[in-house]
Amino acid sequence: MGKIFSFLFGLAVLAGTAALVYLVIEEPEPRLITAEAGDAERGTYLARMSGCIACHTNSQAGGALLAGGPAIETPFGTFYGPNITPHEEAGIGYWTLEDFGKAMTGGRAPEGYAYYPVFPYPHYAKLSDQDIADIWAALQTVPPVAGRAQPNRLEFPYDQRMLLVAWQTLFLDTSPFQPDPDRSATWNRGAFIVEGPGHCAACHTPRNLLGGPESDQAYAGGKTGPGGESVPPITGEALREAGWSLQDVAFALKTGVTPSGDALGGSMGEVIQGGTAWLTDEDRLAIATYLMER
Repeated sequence: MGKIFSFLFGLAVLAGTAALVYLVIEEPEPRLITAEAGDAERGTYLARMSGCIACHTNSQAGGALLAGGPAIETPFGTFYGPNITPHEEAGIGYWTLEDFGKAMTGGRAPEGYAYYPVFPYPHYAKLSDQDIADIWAALQTVPPVAGRAQPNRLEFPYDQRMLLVAWQTLFLDTSPFQPDPDRSATWNRGAFIVEGPGHCAACHTPRNLLGGPESDQAYAGGKTGPGGESVPPITGEALREAGWSLQDVAFALKTGVTPSGDALGGSMGEVIQGGTAWLTDEDRLAIATYLMER
């Protein structure tokens, strides 16, 4: 009963916040992307870092690149990564760079409605304007593919997009990444990747009943992975207790092999195969440094 009461109370707070947002608070202005012309090669690297392929390509079914992803099962319903090829109707071919920046940093569609945070825009907001312009340039090089992903399957009240405005008010920080001047360049690079495009907290940080991250349990793991997968803790303390070294973490991000010789599978295997395996050794070491020393 306690959990049910807490959920209903939380839902009431969320609904009340949504009403307040609509009645009192003006919708934030879209973030204007002020950047030089996008660099598609650099954008391709950032797209790999951001995990775009894993969520937007149904590789197991032989789907085309970025033409729509497999089911992502969460406690709030089942989501499907949409087609983000430059197809004019089925994909995002009708978008502008401004539309893309609005989606990546503010979780808003060109039509104005809010995106569910299974699309990790709270993390992508840490990207710079140039980063976003570069990723946008890379997406323009992908062959356009017809066909839309199937609709999300959500039960009431999670199918009410109005509540997402309140969620964003409570949990969304749109400020870009700011380095810590007291830390090394390697640590700061790792912090940018992990907290930003790598969106490691999306799976490795527990969430509350409203779907917001439990900030006091950052990277503590839990049953927050796709399909209810058990996700291990990746705090420095937990990694060291499990016998991991800095080099072990970096090596696993490249090969998927743990210090004991096991292979990382499930959603993490997909993250490695489509993302971290493509990063430079320096970036993988930076990720490991941040996780071990944060």
